[in-house]
Amino acid sequence: MEISSPKAAEAYLMNEEYQRKNAPKDLQEAAEFFEAMFLNQLMTQSRQASLADDILGSQAGDKYTDMLDQHRSEAMAKHVNLGIADALMRQFGAAETE
Repeated sequence: MEISSPKAAEAYLMNEEYQRKNAPKDLQEAAEFFEAMFLNQLMTQSRQASLADDILGSQAGDKYTDMLDQHRSEAMAKHVNLGIADALMRQFGAAETE
């Protein structure tokens, strides 16, 4: 199906059949994203609670570390099963079937 205008795209996306078909995939992506955000927050707070200052610390290094933590948390959410995404899928997926 070719979509020729923004209005046509909006109408297509609002189609109930499209939403029903893609809801599980969208819910899974959102659950994994939430798990990644949780892991990122956990790593950020752990790093801030360090007892000693970094000798070579700088703003650029801190920014790089934040980006690295974000990348690691996204990778961990995809490859390590903490159960957060599964719990969210059960919680919100159940409401969908009722």
